[in-house]
Amino acid sequence: MILIAGLGNPEKDYRNTRHNIGFEVLNKYAYDNNLNFNKAKFRSHIVEGHIGGKKIMLQKPQTYMNLSGEAVRDAMIFHKLELEDLVVVYDDTALDVGEIRIRKQGSAGGQNGMKNIIYHLESDCFTRIRVGIGAKPSGYDMKDYVLSRFRQGETKDMIEGITKATDALDIIIRDGIDAAMNKFNKKKVVEKEEITEEKHE
Repeated sequence: MILIAGLGNPEKDYRNTRHNIGFEVLNKYAYDNNLNFNKAKFRSHIVEGHIGGKKIMLQKPQTYMNLSGEAVRDAMIFHKLELEDLVVVYDDTALDVGEIRIRKQGSAGGQNGMKNIIYHLESDCFTRIRVGIGAKPSGYDMKDYVLSRFRQGETKDMIEGITKATDALDIIIRDGIDAAMNKFNKKKVVEKEEITEEKHE
């Protein structure tokens, strides 16, 4: 089984906030694949299914963001999963709205849900899809910013980011993380190489 955990906060007050982008990615992926979040287990909303001949479980922890690790740990222990069976989808202020990055491991980068997952799993060696929500504007408190909603001018980029993240998730499930990284991380690497070459001229 592949466990895909999308991070966010429960309750309608948090719906459509920047911090809930992980929920939105899983909602779209479930919709695209005719899956319904019709079970409550592991203090989460879950749905199980088969994609590309592989069994998957989509998990939206209902523990609030900073306790996400408890729900993810419980699901992994119950299903006897290894770190390589886990994919986490979450928001990242280090990326512009609409950008995504895929990594095989790494630090939490200040994201509290990821901090808690790493703490409970005692490792950061698992796949993650980071979805950009834009940098915190000057003068904003970080908590207020991530719990804010996207501005009207950001809506198109936000939708594109969710779409790219669901596409990346599908590739990870069907073809593996390397295939997804090659497709979605390659463009920025090329741009950085071009910039470096220009600086050396």
